[in-house]
Amino acid sequence: MKQTALHAVHAALGAKLIEFGGWSMPVQYGPILDEAQCVRSSAGLFDLGHMGRVHVSGPDTLRFLDKVCTNFVAKIPVGAIRYSLFCRADGNPIDDLLVYREKDSVYLVINAGNTAVDLAWLREQARGFAVTIDDQTERTGMLALQGQRAHEVLQTLVTGLDLATIGYYKFGFGTVCGLPNTRLSRTGYTGEDGFEIYLDNADCVRVWNAVLEAGRAAGVRPIGLGARDILRLEAGMPLYGHEIDATHNPIEAGLEFGISFKDEKGDWIGRSALAAVKAAPRQRLIGLVTDGPRVPRQGHKLFSGAQEVGYVCSGAPSPTLGVNIASAYVALAHAQPGAQLEIDFKGKRQPCQLRDLPFFSRTRK
Repeated sequence: MKQTALHAVHAALGAKLIEFGGWSMPVQYGPILDEAQCVRSSAGLFDLGHMGRVHVSGPDTLRFLDKVCTNFVAKIPVGAIRYSLFCRADGNPIDDLLVYREKDSVYLVINAGNTAVDLAWLREQARGFAVTIDDQTERTGMLALQGQRAHEVLQTLVTGLDLATIGYYKFGFGTVCGLPNTRLSRTGYTGEDGFEIYLDNADCVRVWNAVLEAGRAAGVRPIGLGARDILRLEAGMPLYGHEIDATHNPIEAGLEFGISFKDEKGDWIGRSALAAVKAAPRQRLIGLVTDGPRVPRQGHKLFSGAQEVGYVCSGAPSPTLGVNIASAYVALAHAQPGAQLEIDFKGKRQPCQLRDLPFFSRTRK
C-alpha cells in the first residue's frame, strides 16, 4: 500500500488509517461529524497526496487533450482551471479531473483510485501526438485548506502572491513557508472557499505543520476523508464509483458544464454517444433528504408506491442540514424537486423528499 509524505504525521496524530485508492489515508482524527462541522465553521486541513498529478507538455498538448477531454481545453485561459472528464466511446467516464491551463503545458489532477488506469489510457491515446506525459504523483504532495477562514490563515504563510487575486477555479504561484514557485489553486471538494497547495514530498511536513500552527487560534484542524465525503455530498460534487462510473454517463449526472459540444473543438472520444444521451436522457441525478433514522446508502432502491423509480448513489448524515441526505438516480418522470418517494431498507420503507443538488453552497470570491 502506498503512503503519502505525511503518513507518519497522521499516525502520530492518532488518525484512523484505511486503504483508499491503493493508499494508506486518514479517514478520521476524531468524530467525523465534528470534523465536517469544523470545515463549515472555520477551516480544515486535508492531505490529498493520494490524488493523481500529471503534467502534459509538448507541441501537440492542446490538440491531444481536446481529443481525450470532454471540456474545451484549448479555450481555457492561462491560469484558469476547468472540470472535465475522460470518457470511453460509449460516453461513460473513465474518470473526472481538473485541468490546469499553463502557458505552454497543462497540469491534470485525477482520482487516486483511477491514476494507473488513466495513465495507461492517456499513453495509449497519445500515439501519434508529440506530447510528454509526466506522472508526478509519487514524488509530489498536495494539501487542501478548506473553509471560511482558509484565506486569512494561508495568507500569513504566503509571500509574493495576494490570494485575493486568485478567483475561484484559478491558480497562481507564490512563496509558501519560504518555498518559492509553489502552485496554489482556489479549488476544493467541500463546497467551501479554500485552496489546494502543491509541494515536493520533502516539503509537505513543513507546510502541514506551519498551516496548523498558523490556524490554531482560528480553530483549524486536520480533517480526514470521512468528513471530506460528507462535505462533497452536501456540495453536490460527484465521486467516481458512486455518482459516475463506467455505467453512468455525465449528462444524466448533471455534469454538462464540463462538456463542450462546440464544433470548433472537433471530435473527441465519447462525443457522439453523449450527444445522443443529451437528446434523450432517461434519468437524472438528484438529491434527497429524509427525517427517518436510517441513513441511505449506495444501492438502496427508491419507490413511488409499488414502482421502483431509482436508486441511491451516496448517502450520509448531514451536520449542516441536520438530516440524512443522499444523491440518487431517479427516472425522469419522477425526478422532480419536492416529490415524495420511499427508500427501501431490506423491505422496510422510509419516506424521503427529492431536492435539487447541491444541498449546500457558499458564495466564493
